[in-house]
Amino acid sequence: MQTKALAIEGAWIFEPPRFDDDRGLFVAPYQQDSFIEAVGTGLRVTQANHSVSRRGVVRGVHFADVPPGQAKYVYCANGALLDVVVDVRVGSPTFGAHEAVLLDSVSYRAVYLSEGLGHAFCALTDNTVATYLCSTPYNPRIERTVSALDPALGLPWPADLTPALSDRDAAAPTLAEAARAGLLPRYAS
Repeated sequence: MQTKALAIEGAWIFEPPRFDDDRGLFVAPYQQDSFIEAVGTGLRVTQANHSVSRRGVVRGVHFADVPPGQAKYVYCANGALLDVVVDVRVGSPTFGAHEAVLLDSVSYRAVYLSEGLGHAFCALTDNTVATYLCSTPYNPRIERTVSALDPALGLPWPADLTPALSDRDAAAPTLAEAARAGLLPRYAS
């Protein structure tokens, strides 16, 4: 497994080896030993999420109140998506910055984002399947969202797609509005 830390503290890329033969392929998108070696601790998984999206669907930018927060290990089981990690932690040296990574069912590359970071993606193909391993279960009382279309964030959504968002994500505040309302997590160095 190849690993790489992203420029945003608390986020990594994992790229597993892929084994193909005349029967098909085998890949292990999550490998605990490689994860611990990169991150320094294991991933406590309490929920696995699976979403199917048509081309152009944008989900996010989602995050949870800290504590407890919600770390995510995300990979694409079918199709392709542009995965984006956004630093929404007030006081972070990279506050407001983002990192975009192509996840697809060719490389089975994965992104890990620790508690306090925002997450969004755009489906690049129909029937794109995103799988998330989550450190805490879904809790609507502590779930937050920031607009994935906030011009100040400048997220790199493909110009040839018209973003399709949920009602909740379409009504999300900008990063600046969320900061003024006290909705963002604080950076803990």
